[in-house]
Formats: sequence, C-alpha cells, structure tokens
Amino acid sequence: MPEPSFYLMTAAFTLIGLTAVSLIALRGWRDWIALKTKELEQQREENPPSATSRIEVADLKERIRKLEAIAAGVEL
Repeated sequence: MPEPSFYLMTAAFTLIGLTAVSLIALRGWRDWIALKTKELEQQREENPPSATSRIEVADLKERIRKLEAIAAGVEL
C-alpha cells in the first residue's frame, strides 16, 4: 500500500499540471480573440459601413426600443 506522501505528491503534480494546461489554454484564447479583433478592425477600415446598413441598424434599434416598451407596459 502506497504511503500518504505518495498521494499528496500525486495530487500536487496533478494540480500543477492542470493549472499549466489551463493557463496555456487561456493564453491561446486571448491571442485568438486579439487576432479576430484585428481582423474585424482591418475589415472595417477597408469596407466602411454603407448608409443603407446604418439605416437598417437604426431601424432595428427603434424596433427593439418599441418591443422593450411593450414588454414594460409603456404606451408609445
């Protein structure tokens, strides 16, 4: 039967390994998000939004405002 120190060391090494894998995964996630952000900024610079798309966004915002008012029970 293994000694208690064996279990303690196994648990410690497992925790250290899990922490290392988690930190590496977090770093990769942050780098991927930064890459996607740069891609979106570059695309936005190359293709600025058209007037039509801005009008559509304003229309959608107005619809959302009306739906929120209906949900809150406010008369428009």
